[in-house]
Amino acid sequence: MRIFENQVAVVTGAGQGIGLEICRQLVKQGAKVVINDIDKSLAAKAAKGITHDNNICIPISGDAADVSFIQRLVSDCISRFGKLDIAIANAGITSFGDFFEYRPDDFNRVMSLNLGGSFFLAQAASIQMKKAKTPGRILLMSSVTGHQAHKNLAAYGMSKAALEMLAKTLVVELSPYHITINAIAPGATLTERTASDPDYAATWSRITPTGRPATVNDIAQAALFLVSPHAGHITGQTLVVDGGWTSTSPSPY
Repeated sequence: MRIFENQVAVVTGAGQGIGLEICRQLVKQGAKVVINDIDKSLAAKAAKGITHDNNICIPISGDAADVSFIQRLVSDCISRFGKLDIAIANAGITSFGDFFEYRPDDFNRVMSLNLGGSFFLAQAASIQMKKAKTPGRILLMSSVTGHQAHKNLAAYGMSKAALEMLAKTLVVELSPYHITINAIAPGATLTERTASDPDYAATWSRITPTGRPATVNDIAQAALFLVSPHAGHITGQTLVVDGGWTSTSPSPY
């Protein structure tokens, strides 16, 4: 039997990149998945690309920073599939900016999506899991920038470090209901966004101990482990997936 047979997952920010690959791998292992992205056409294309069967994978577009939308997302998942077993808060933005010139609007947008979107997805999902009296898995998406300083990423790194503390703190709240919560901290990863930098792969291959940046599948496989039955006794932890970069931490600049 596939390990996610009869499981239902919600993944935010999954129209492309790491989130999309997580959805693809979940479906391959038997899960039904709700793909969220702020871009309606991207969400629809992603769902159709995984499977043409809308009883397996459905797109729901909306802004994961909007708390009312997050609540509707979880409610729509329950209406469609009858339950929710896995919630993955993958939606986030990277906002570069000189600390001395960083604007409040940029700061608030990073925090409302990276932190608020993750916090309130975890809240809405765990309320449903608690109500259903079923075990659950929640996964947050951190970053190596929550562990090591990166130039011009103060607000972003701060938001990612906070997510790891959220995972640790919620162990106290969620464990009595058999809900685990963990985080992944990806390092440099080849995605549609990073592909726009022609030097990205070469730079990160040079400074990553394993000799290459991650693929989206590298990150997805780590995510699947943490939301699987195999990780039932792991909670409050952050798994760094960076090819060893945080052990040496040379700057890409």
